[in-house]
Amino acid sequence: MNKDLTKGPVLTSMLRFAVPMFLGNLLQQCYNIADTLIVGRYLGPNALAAVGSAFTLMTFLTSILLGLCMGSGAVFSIRFGEKNEEGLKECICTSFLLILLLTVVLNILVFLLTDPILALLKVPDEVWGLMREYLIVIFCGIAATFFYNFFASLLRALGNSVAPLLFLAVSAVLNIVLDLWFITGLDLGVFGAAAATVIAQYVSGAGIALYTLICVPQLRVKKRHFRIRAARVKEIAGFSLLTCVQQSVMNLGILMVQGLVNSFGATIMAAFAVAVKIDAFAYMPVQDFGNAFSTFIAQNFGAKKTDRIRAGIRGAFAVSMLFCIVISAGVWLGARPLMRIFVDAEEAAILAEGIRYLRIEGTFYCGIGCLFLLYGLYRALAKPGMSVVLTVISLGTRVALAYILSAIPEIGVTGIWWAIPIGWFLADLTGILYYVIRSPLKASA
Repeated sequence: MNKDLTKGPVLTSMLRFAVPMFLGNLLQQCYNIADTLIVGRYLGPNALAAVGSAFTLMTFLTSILLGLCMGSGAVFSIRFGEKNEEGLKECICTSFLLILLLTVVLNILVFLLTDPILALLKVPDEVWGLMREYLIVIFCGIAATFFYNFFASLLRALGNSVAPLLFLAVSAVLNIVLDLWFITGLDLGVFGAAAATVIAQYVSGAGIALYTLICVPQLRVKKRHFRIRAARVKEIAGFSLLTCVQQSVMNLGILMVQGLVNSFGATIMAAFAVAVKIDAFAYMPVQDFGNAFSTFIAQNFGAKKTDRIRAGIRGAFAVSMLFCIVISAGVWLGARPLMRIFVDAEEAAILAEGIRYLRIEGTFYCGIGCLFLLYGLYRALAKPGMSVVLTVISLGTRVALAYILSAIPEIGVTGIWWAIPIGWFLADLTGILYYVIRSPLKASA
């Protein structure tokens, strides 16, 4: 099931590789939406606000592990493109040990710092207890998140995006079934929602690890591959830590915005919780396409096929922008019915603010689509530091403007929504200018 992306039609290869990634993320987003729907309908607005804010926090924590795994995946793709099997296996072992250690440390820290984290997020009193109950359970799934993302990144680096899809599908379906049983059947409240997620995470994490070890013989390592070489540590750390920083900064900015949103009360929290999920669902395909594009570029970078890389850049940007234009129109026009899926008509204030958010963000999806491609491009061209720079520009602008604009009485919370696309476009401008002026592809070839 592994696919060599250094051969065959350029755009077709990328799209075929991206489709299973998109379907997998679609299933994940369907679960997130189902979770929000079930919690909102059966447990009420406070539980919805608690789980929504917890989701933002968990996205930040997951982004740390995802960034480490994605950075390692770029190295794996380059080694695979080079046809360097020994180097690939050494990188796999080094990466696994480093990320496992960081996972253990992260898990200990979040359990110790739960209450300070809630205070930092300015969680209202009526939501505090529910959010704390949810987080204590959900933190137990961090190790499972590591296992799934590590082995999924490894398989995708070799061109296999189908196996991660299958295990994610099992996890998503199991998650929804357990959600319904625990919440509506056993009446376990937010504890049940968190427990359902953790159980499903361990099923997918353990399953994909066993699949890789048993069914992909070319990835089986031996004792000699576990020798820690300084060169391998430096290489893996360079890619993984910088990509981790990029993902973490991105989601830390979102978390800081969440804290600002929380200061406006439970109504705005609930509107944001629903609208963000719709938002993420809408631009998810271009995010997945950006990751597939990154794997394509990395394999061809390892194989030194610069003509394929340039063709891939042109095709990827054209496809991504076309999709973003279509989806922007759909979200702007469908903002109200999309919000009504999750929120009763009686909750007029929640509906109004969610619709406002979606119409502002939805108009500018081309900005985030371009940014995802730039992240993937610089990561694949062995310049993960540039991805960090773009993230800092995007999120720094977003956070600064959100706090400045929302403090103006005439603008209020709407300023938070406008700060997001402004950050996207400033980062896009920087990334494009850097590529044109510094020509990183030419310098790397």
